Amino acid sequence: MPRTPRPARRPWTDAQGNLIDEEDRGLVYDVETLLSRRRTLGLFGALGASVLVAGCSGTSDAPTSSGGTTTASASASASASSAGTGTVSEVPDETGGPFPGDGSNGVNVLDDSGIVRADIRSGLGSSSTTAEGVPLTIRLTVRDSATGDAMPGAAVYIWHCDRDGNYSLYSEGFEDVNYLRGVQSADDTGTVTFTSVFPGCYPGRWPHIHFEVYESVDGATSAGPIVKTSQIALPKEACEVAYAADGYQQSVENLVQTSLKGDMVFADDGGIHQLASMSGSAEDGYVAALTVGV
Repeated sequence: MPRTPRPARRPWTDAQGNLIDEEDRGLVYDVETLLSRRRTLGLFGALGASVLVAGCSGTSDAPTSSGGTTTASASASASASSAGTGTVSEVPDETGGPFPGDGSNGVNVLDDSGIVRADIRSGLGSSSTTAEGVPLTIRLTVRDSATGDAMPGAAVYIWHCDRDGNYSLYSEGFEDVNYLRGVQSADDTGTVTFTSVFPGCYPGRWPHIHFEVYESVDGATSAGPIVKTSQIALPKEACEVAYAADGYQQSVENLVQTSLKGDMVFADDGGIHQLASMSGSAEDGYVAALTVGV
């Protein structure tokens, strides 16, 4: 869907006015789309500031004794339990990349039977392939950026690469595989939850998850208008621990060759509005949570 250009954003500071640490941050994949943004980020109120702090804490999480990470601030899902109390920072518009599977670049998985699901690890229909890797729960809370109100009934479509960096439907040898893609309808708190695996790190990009927000499931599955297209950045510490697991050997090498600061999808604000709050461990599985202002 065509989008109105938005100007580049300025550097961000935290709630105390300090410059955000941009140490943990990785490279462009689709530069042209990045140069077209729909609109500048609005000023954030009290709730928006708390979301900013939650996002910043992701890069400074301390590893737990079990190899996981904990955050110093409340998770996005916790903030989702309260009613809207003011504006929420709008999540930046980002490229959907070349592998959306939404019909905008070839194949469309959104009209396939079974695409509305919580567990996206296995394929749909005749595709019985199951993605392997460190367990990951993805929890997004959709809110109106102008009011802070939750948006129950909104639909979220997510997709990401597997632990080897392959995208189903597009990567060579994976054209007939359709795992790691799914749609969910937001509950009364505006939250959707997916069961997946930790995505790998492939050359040229910081580890990430793609998503599109639609007005409803019907809209998502019938080529309705896209409300928001963006990406989730995964914190460095969690990536390092997850990539120590079997099957992620190539991701270890790729991660050290990139940074969140250098990734031109996230570099303009260091992923501040897209950096997931992480909990859990590689052993028991991670939870990546993010509040999505639209």
